[in-house]
Amino acid sequence: MVAAASVVVALGTATGLLSALDDNGGAKLDAAELEVTGSPLLAPLPAVSLSPVSPPPSAAKSPSPSARTTEPRRPSRTPTPSPTRTEPAPEPKRAPVPVSPRLYRNPDSQVLDWVRANRDDPRRPVIEAEIADRPAAVWFADFSPSTIASRVRAVTAGAAGAGRVPVLVPYAVPDRDCGGASQGGAPDLGAYDGWIDAFAAGLGSGEVIVILEPDAVALSDCLSPARRAARFASLARAGRALKSANPNARVYYDAGHSGWNPPAKQAALLRQAGAASAASSDGVFSNVSNFHRTDDEIAYDRQVLDALGGPASLGAVIDTSRNGNGAPPDGEWCDPAGRKLGRAPTTNTGEARIDAYLWVKLPGESDGCKGTPGTFTASYAYDLAR
Repeated sequence: MVAAASVVVALGTATGLLSALDDNGGAKLDAAELEVTGSPLLAPLPAVSLSPVSPPPSAAKSPSPSARTTEPRRPSRTPTPSPTRTEPAPEPKRAPVPVSPRLYRNPDSQVLDWVRANRDDPRRPVIEAEIADRPAAVWFADFSPSTIASRVRAVTAGAAGAGRVPVLVPYAVPDRDCGGASQGGAPDLGAYDGWIDAFAAGLGSGEVIVILEPDAVALSDCLSPARRAARFASLARAGRALKSANPNARVYYDAGHSGWNPPAKQAALLRQAGAASAASSDGVFSNVSNFHRTDDEIAYDRQVLDALGGPASLGAVIDTSRNGNGAPPDGEWCDPAGRKLGRAPTTNTGEARIDAYLWVKLPGESDGCKGTPGTFTASYAYDLAR
């Protein structure tokens, strides 16, 4: 995933995934409905791997998904260019914002698996309280048209039964990651359109937040103009299909992050992808799996929304899962040291046009340097949480 940001190469996001499994999602699925591509419970992972080597930002690739769940987990990857070498200061102290009681915590995740299997680990209380107990997104990253509706329905039914709002991430657009290590998805846009229709069929009728295809807009420079236009038309169609299937669904489009495209450029791309239309969009998302400070993302998202146009109801959601210390000064994207958890997930931000702070990337799921890409690494989680 590579995109130019000024004179520095900025890479697209690759993101840690939570799985949508039938046995814990609130809706039991028949065995015939599930086509499991990976299933075993993860054993406790080792601590930090020795001497991890990261490619330079100009050549970095997104790590390939891991095979723990019914869909591959996509670890995060949007490298962050910076004009200085000075370590950014932590975000200023604010009164704690409680986790929103409205957001859903999926009962199946790698961090919960680790907590259950490691009750005596001295790191467990911190990891459990600061990460495992927080609501986070559920990713659907494989092209599985025969099971996607039932898997989405398992999550939305579980959330509805708990009176909570789930955050879902469809990630199957063709040519995702521009051929990088997180490549995959549907074989073509026609197949993707059908997959999205099936995804939409599982949304139910309750409130749901959909983070539509991270990187699909910001990271589209690798496509020819014709293929880019076709992708954007398909994304616009996807938003309409999701909102038509469930009028209570809130659909957000990819705005990259504040260190990537200028707001006007990103807004122009978003407009082509349908993000300015109330029929397909409720606004934009930014900072997915990245580390940029929340205040920077708020300012950037408002600029994008102003340039985007569309109804005044359009807002933004920000991934705050790992941005408590801001982005590393050298642009490192792969499990960079010195990061910490950001603001708790909430739909009550107190900020105009900012609809939610969400944990789209689950903290502790490695980018590939402190653990196997996409798998939960306790040492990394503990460093973020303590």
